[in-house]
Amino acid sequence: MSMDSELLRLARSVTQKRPKTVIDHIIKYGFITTDDLKDTYGYIHPPRAIRDVREQGIPVETYRVAGKDGRSIAAYRFGDPEKVEGHKLGGRKTFSKAFKADLVDYYGERCMISSERYDERYLQIDHRIPYEVSGDLIGSEGDVSKFMLLSGTAQRQKSWSCEHCQNLTDFRDYSVCASCYWASPEKYTHVAMKQERQVTLTFSGDHLALFDKLRADADINLSPIQELIFKKLNSED
Repeated sequence: MSMDSELLRLARSVTQKRPKTVIDHIIKYGFITTDDLKDTYGYIHPPRAIRDVREQGIPVETYRVAGKDGRSIAAYRFGDPEKVEGHKLGGRKTFSKAFKADLVDYYGERCMISSERYDERYLQIDHRIPYEVSGDLIGSEGDVSKFMLLSGTAQRQKSWSCEHCQNLTDFRDYSVCASCYWASPEKYTHVAMKQERQVTLTFSGDHLALFDKLRADADINLSPIQELIFKKLNSED
């Protein structure tokens, strides 16, 4: 199958190592599989490598093929050339230290998912709306409301959840992302399109003894702490 010349030109302009590796393989073979990404290039999280390509504005579509052992695996090829997102070409932009300081002044030194406090150096800047949906033009540096501060753990959790959300893979509806827990934990209606609600509790200082008691009670009842908290809340109704 021949590839669109303009799409090829734009794809070849990508210079960052991981997306370039994926792009070069697709140009050479027409597609790349999760087995190729893991076995040939050592990427243990193939969707992240594909996401890197999409973050460069290059459309990539997913389909299924038979793997080496006969099981069905994901394969990726260039998508519709009309879906090239020009505002993303060149990939993510590096944020300045001044902008991070603005975010800390606005939100405080805390992870916005867990509400736990961190030193500024341990907090990461993240687009509230995934970059694949918004791009830098929508969330340009200077508009703090379009960004959030996350701990490394929370950033990884959000990344995994977004990568597996149907809105990101199929629809890319900005309003759906905007009403999601991972974009607006202060006020949301769903968690990655699931009717769920989440509360993250961090026990520290004087509350450590309370956590130890909960854990001891959970061990006695052979149940997770979360289940024990639910039972205690239900018993108070």
